[in-house]
Amino acid sequence: MILAFAFALIAAQPVTAEPQQSDAQQPEVSQEDLSGVDWEKEFGVEKKVADPVTGELPVDPYTQSPANAGAAPFTNPGIASAFGGQDGIRTIVNRFVELNTSDPRIEGIFKNHDMVRLRRTLFEQFCYLLDAGCTYTGRDMKSSHKDLGTTRADLNALVENLQRAMREAKVPFAAQNRLLAKLAPMDKDVVER
Repeated sequence: MILAFAFALIAAQPVTAEPQQSDAQQPEVSQEDLSGVDWEKEFGVEKKVADPVTGELPVDPYTQSPANAGAAPFTNPGIASAFGGQDGIRTIVNRFVELNTSDPRIEGIFKNHDMVRLRRTLFEQFCYLLDAGCTYTGRDMKSSHKDLGTTRADLNALVENLQRAMREAKVPFAAQNRLLAKLAPMDKDVVER
């Protein structure tokens, strides 16, 4: 009965139709009108907040394992010293990330990524593989590179940048090649197209 009364009230209201505007008559929206729009909020994108201690953005839980590093570490303690130990490895990783994020061929892959986590996990991975006294705590290679759309050309540019970072750090050529040979089989988990 109440529902019928509500419909009767609605039906009794006068209907005024506004004239339809053609596309040419639509009010123009300027960029300034849209500049204050929070598009992430509009589309329901959840903003991630960096950890106040580490500065890293949160990630979905995963099982931590040294196997996630993608290869077994060297067992020759001399290899780590060829890279300058942990300090030298950190310098190489920082330069490597800098080269990748400024390389026009591949910089797009790194946009909107957590550079703090990237630097930490790359350092841990290289340090672990070079038997320099670190544990790798990052994700496995396949899931950490999932949906990046990485191509063979992208990987080649990445390798060139790693070679440059090692060369600048004066890592002997033979030691560079040994690390590259250790990393090479990971391409199947990194290249997606």
